[in-house]
Amino acid sequence: MTDRVNVAAFETRLRDRLNELETRLKGIEAELDMPMSADVEERATEREGDEVMEDLGKAGLAEIKMIQAALGRIEDGSYGVCVNCGQPISPKRLDILPHAPRCRHCA
Repeated sequence: MTDRVNVAAFETRLRDRLNELETRLKGIEAELDMPMSADVEERATEREGDEVMEDLGKAGLAEIKMIQAALGRIEDGSYGVCVNCGQPISPKRLDILPHAPRCRHCA
């Protein structure tokens, strides 16, 4: 497992990213709740845009779940330990993907 100083830094990064994603999702929800245009051609374009926004929302929700799971591992003291093999996750991997639940080998 990573040392306490690094865990605190990773926790800060995870919480910052979580706040960023939650703000972005609120914006997506607000955009999707806007009334459609009366113009048929504009509605078709808006629907395409809505599909993209929905996909972004789904991806954001998936990342939120992964971040929340990582924060849970921080809370229970298992952060930085692979959920599959129990070996430490390399600091380089966590630096790239702070919510990584598995080591490079198990991923």
